Amino acid sequence: MSSNDRQHIERVAGSRRARLTPAPGTAPEPVPSEETEDAAPVEGDAASGSGPNDERMRRDVPPHY
Repeated sequence: MSSNDRQHIERVAGSRRARLTPAPGTAPEPVPSEETEDAAPVEGDAASGSGPNDERMRRDVPPHY
C-alpha cells in the first residue's frame, strides 16, 4: 500500500479539528438513501410521535442532576 492509496489530513484554518480527504474508491459526499413508502410505521401514536412511557421519561431526572 503506497502513500497515494491513503487518506491525508488537511488542516482547517480557524478550526480545532482537521479534515480527512476521501478514502480511495469512495465518494466525497454521502449518498441519500432511498426510503421506501412501504416501511413499517413506528410503534406508538403516529400523530404525536410518542409512546406510552414518553411522558414519564421526560419527567424523570437522573440522580446526578
